[in-house]
Amino acid sequence: MKILGIEHIGIAVESLDKSAPFWREVLKISHRTTETVESEGVVTDIFDTGSGKVELLSALSEDSPVGKFLAKRGPGIHHICLQVDDIRSAIVELKAAGVELVKDEPSVGAEGYLVVFVHPRSAGGVLVELAERR
Repeated sequence: MKILGIEHIGIAVESLDKSAPFWREVLKISHRTTETVESEGVVTDIFDTGSGKVELLSALSEDSPVGKFLAKRGPGIHHICLQVDDIRSAIVELKAAGVELVKDEPSVGAEGYLVVFVHPRSAGGVLVELAERR
């Protein structure tokens, strides 16, 4: 598997309206898009630094993964996303190495990327997302 770089850092927030101004107005990071990702139960607000993105994640419901994260841990870093050249070969390689994935097949995430998540048990307690640009 070839890692192309850090695609984004995902940050769980209680409210996009309350959290986004820090990134947009204080840090003056360019806002790229706001998108609902039904399959993950989130609304994302994406800010592009030019060398990686910050993705704010607001839960669509309390029982979504981000909703459960917020209830258990509160706002904060939710995951790190690494861009890969080929998501399917990455999945094969990870599974061969005994790495536990949240799902065995990629799904479509924000901005149309194909994504898969590595379970935190296999990554030292960190939720790692791998993403392939389509």
